[in-house]
Amino acid sequence: MSAQKPIDAKTGFDITDEFERFDQRYDVFRRSDWDPEIRSGKAKDFFAGHHMPNARARKTDGFRQVDYALRNASWHVSNVIRDLRSDSEDRKEGFLDTFTAHEEGWPEQYPFDSLEDATENLRRAADVMGIGLLGICKYDERWIYSSRYSEQTQQSRPVEIPEGLPNIIVIGEPMDFGLIETVPSALSGSATGIGYTNDTVVLLMLTQYIRNLGYRAVSSMNDSALAIPLAVQAGLGEVGRHSMLITEEYGPRLRLGKIFTDMPLVIDEPKKFGVKEFCDICQRCSSACPPKAIPAGPPARDAYSVSNLKGILRWTTWAEKCFKFWVGQNSDCSICIRVCPYNRDFSKWRNRLWRWLAGTRLRKLMLMLDIWFRKRGRLPSAAWWMRRSSRQ
Repeated sequence: MSAQKPIDAKTGFDITDEFERFDQRYDVFRRSDWDPEIRSGKAKDFFAGHHMPNARARKTDGFRQVDYALRNASWHVSNVIRDLRSDSEDRKEGFLDTFTAHEEGWPEQYPFDSLEDATENLRRAADVMGIGLLGICKYDERWIYSSRYSEQTQQSRPVEIPEGLPNIIVIGEPMDFGLIETVPSALSGSATGIGYTNDTVVLLMLTQYIRNLGYRAVSSMNDSALAIPLAVQAGLGEVGRHSMLITEEYGPRLRLGKIFTDMPLVIDEPKKFGVKEFCDICQRCSSACPPKAIPAGPPARDAYSVSNLKGILRWTTWAEKCFKFWVGQNSDCSICIRVCPYNRDFSKWRNRLWRWLAGTRLRKLMLMLDIWFRKRGRLPSAAWWMRRSSRQ
């Protein structure tokens, strides 16, 4: 397998011969099961706290019972689907294994007039299902896990994506802007939970639709493959200093999912709108990161640990530092998302204008304007709860 491919000239990925596919067993969350460097009582409490009887609710703002109640409710549907076959078949669907909650589809393939016709049909279905973003790329083995993880045995096992699925549909579900303002808090974790739950629902729906058209389709979320490189190849956005995808529509507030399929589709082109150049001069996320897990320098090939991808020039977060901060506060963090200058409501014209100018030679001025005029401090969770409901 060649490390560098023609698509890399469009995505900006600089991959060396030292590149290695990632083994999911070394994901920092998976390592908390078996690796003494990560495993701890606090890590165990962090995961257990996503079930209400184990939540560490206290009087601190953002960590009250009401905050944990919403966060844990936001994860509920995703957790139910995840655990459907956890005991009987050692599966954690959407996180360690592909989804299987599908019915048998139509036995014959629907005869679309053209690739363009099939692609427009898919996008129309995605629109009515409420999918936030959708892009399409070719299957790229480099981003498929070399192995997936078994929670019961704590060992690696083969990836289960069938052969003959040449296209990957990448979807993105936005996270709530207001909830991200309350980061770090248990309440802000609701944005993540809702993102994953919405991801789960729309992935199951769109995959079933493709199957009903007579094509093969396998839906996947955090399992089986690295979503961010595939999202870049599918034209959804660029990678920022904080190692997350930044999109034109939602900035870094996004949860990703993917569908492997043989449905004939038009492949999207990667897009660039100046994120790399802007992040070169911006250090807002690295400066704000409490455990200093985000690099302040230029992209590098450094792999801080076994939880980092090897052989690619990129900004890489220090996974161990990040995770230990999470478990220390008993909630996920996302400060880097909150302070990111691209974390804006792009439905407003002034923010769209800022985004365009940030992609030009005026990027330094746009950074200074962001620093001078935009509030990046944490919104108290109590203030979020006091906001007037849009349903009144």
